Amino acid sequence: MKKDTVELICSVSELTSLFESQAGLAGFLQKVVSLVAFHMKAAVCSVYLYDEDSEELVLTANQGLNQKYIGNLRIKLGEGITGQALKELRPIREGRVWQNPNFKYLADLHEDQYQAFLAVPILHGNRKIGVLVVQDPQPYYFSDNDVRAFRAIAAQLASTIENAKLLLSLHEEKKPPRPRPEEVVSTPGGSRFIRGVSACEGVSIGRALKLTGIDHEWDPDPTESPDTLTEDDFLRALRQTEEQLTDLQRQLGERMADVASLIFDAHVLILKDDEFSGVMLRLIRQGTPPELAIREVVDSYVALFSKSSSIMLREKVHDVRDLSMRLVSNLRRRTSSPVDYSGQIVVAGDLLPSDLLKLSAQRAEGVILIGGGVTAHVSVLARTLRIPMVIVKDPPLLDSEKGPETNIILDADQGNIIINPAEDVLAHYRTILESRKDTVIDAVVQPTTSTLDGRRIRLMANINLLSELPTAQRLKAEGIGLYRSEFPFIVRNDVPTEEEQFRIYQKVLEAMPEQEVVLRTLDVGGDKILSYFPDNAENNPSLGLRAIRFSLRNKEMFMQQLRAMLRAGAGRPLSVMFPLISSVDDFLDARKIIEESIQSLKEENAPCNEHPRLGAMIEVPSAVELAEDLAQEADFLCIGSNDLVQYILAVDRTNERIADLYIPYHPAVLRAINRVVNGALIHGKPVSLCGDMATDERVLPLLIGLGIRAFSMDSRRIPKIQEFITSLRYDDTRKLAHDMLRMGSLKAVEERLKAHSG
Repeated sequence: MKKDTVELICSVSELTSLFESQAGLAGFLQKVVSLVAFHMKAAVCSVYLYDEDSEELVLTANQGLNQKYIGNLRIKLGEGITGQALKELRPIREGRVWQNPNFKYLADLHEDQYQAFLAVPILHGNRKIGVLVVQDPQPYYFSDNDVRAFRAIAAQLASTIENAKLLLSLHEEKKPPRPRPEEVVSTPGGSRFIRGVSACEGVSIGRALKLTGIDHEWDPDPTESPDTLTEDDFLRALRQTEEQLTDLQRQLGERMADVASLIFDAHVLILKDDEFSGVMLRLIRQGTPPELAIREVVDSYVALFSKSSSIMLREKVHDVRDLSMRLVSNLRRRTSSPVDYSGQIVVAGDLLPSDLLKLSAQRAEGVILIGGGVTAHVSVLARTLRIPMVIVKDPPLLDSEKGPETNIILDADQGNIIINPAEDVLAHYRTILESRKDTVIDAVVQPTTSTLDGRRIRLMANINLLSELPTAQRLKAEGIGLYRSEFPFIVRNDVPTEEEQFRIYQKVLEAMPEQEVVLRTLDVGGDKILSYFPDNAENNPSLGLRAIRFSLRNKEMFMQQLRAMLRAGAGRPLSVMFPLISSVDDFLDARKIIEESIQSLKEENAPCNEHPRLGAMIEVPSAVELAEDLAQEADFLCIGSNDLVQYILAVDRTNERIADLYIPYHPAVLRAINRVVNGALIHGKPVSLCGDMATDERVLPLLIGLGIRAFSMDSRRIPKIQEFITSLRYDDTRKLAHDMLRMGSLKAVEERLKAHSG
């Protein structure tokens, strides 16, 4: 019998179809094992899910063995071949399973006749999800090719099974009594003005919508009696809600495929779960009005999620609340789109990147974050999504107003919030919004940039999300100087698989087929935290386990990313850059892992780029000192100006109290950049620069004079920067740089800059 390994690997659409149509989690997983067994012509297929609390694997779905063990068979991590595969994070294949001393035999499991055995761990990065197992009577039935196929299959299933495991573990907890909703007191008053900190510029007007855990206000429908709604109404609302979520996921996936992968999958899984919609249905059949049944179950879930020790469960509070709003809206047959935040400004105590994506999909006008600082990845994502955002440190914000009826002006350009604004203020801001409506950048951009005396300067784009690529193309960016690969990791609650990463990097490279594209490897740590990684609190995260240090300590995840990049770069030039290099050894260690990744792909006959250009990002003083040595080993260098200024001057650039000390034209910074450029020139290696200095017209002439020939920036800044550079004479910039390098005083530097610009 022929195994359909290729067909199964490519059948993501088939699995998605099952995911969308199956009514329960157990049934969905049973369909999965049946599908795998059918395509692989295997007698037995099982899915074990990992329980982190007990460190045990639980048999959750099976075809071919004794069904009474489903949900009852538990295997310790490291126990038997299955437990060993997960503990060691590697596939284990046996031609005759009885010859393996680790094989655990259970007499009434009915597996006596099966000899061939293959166990493949299901992983998201380093997170243990479970194990996929297949067995067959024919000895040595599974081949090396089957192992590769099953690793791909496990990667496809990982995200869905992660959510299934999440909900199954939830069912083991005892539900608390339904809490009483907190009362929101409404008091009349005049306008209020609150000064905050802008995280993303923009202006919006709307009604306040508070997202605060379990205090969602259930407003009764005065036109409808609960007694008029029936079980059929509830079932209709259930089907309609699932259809809406599926459509929303498809739309978001088309628009933002790199970060929106299955972002609403938890909604659908919770919706279909028998402990969620099933309990509602049973309450309705016992006489509870449908809307009250929804409220009772949702309140219980929200309370349970909120107090859970699991970070992932606590993150699901907003998911459950969104589900309740959709269900109630569909139950009442409202014509407006449920959970449509058009005309509303969301007020929240905290916000995950995935939450921000959902709010964007649901058309929120703006966001106010209360009581905390803004992390770099959330603010950058907000700017990419064009969502105005302000941070305030006033927890009682809106406590004196009823949220849904409170009008707000969010002036994120200035960091101002105006609550219940007067009519003349409203009119002023409406005029501002009208003037900005449908405005696009119509600047005339030349395909290349040169100074007045003909010196070529390359202006390249920084890319955070795939949705930014069309703007970079339209504004004639001369390539991508920095693709920040961390965003698909940051905005979700699991590690993107190698296949998911491959598709993202492929689209980035395809956008600029004839130009250089630099893919930067994962730059996390500091304030860019992966919520699904073990909590490793650090006293000084900016000097901790971040960027290349994180990748080198998590080799499996690093190799997965590098393999995806190398595969995407097959048949075309590819540049890969390592962030926060602090020693030659860092670079050599990273290069060795990329060589191992190339070798593993060649052994699998997978097309890949076998000779990528490798770059080092210069961001710390030690790298400046070693610039010449790094240039000897690397193919190119890139100066990360934001971190370089921060580390050279020992100034936290996010600390408002010392913001005036963060000076990019500080003599020490200028001499450091000069040293990097000279070190690269000795070995004939190119140097580029990214960060805020790339668009700072005060220092751009200096940087050009020092020898920087390529700058990477937000593509929307290219027209203005091109216009500025074309007004410069290269000879003048050289003289300016020569003069400045001799100055040790900030005051002298500032006076020279002023004289040059004047």
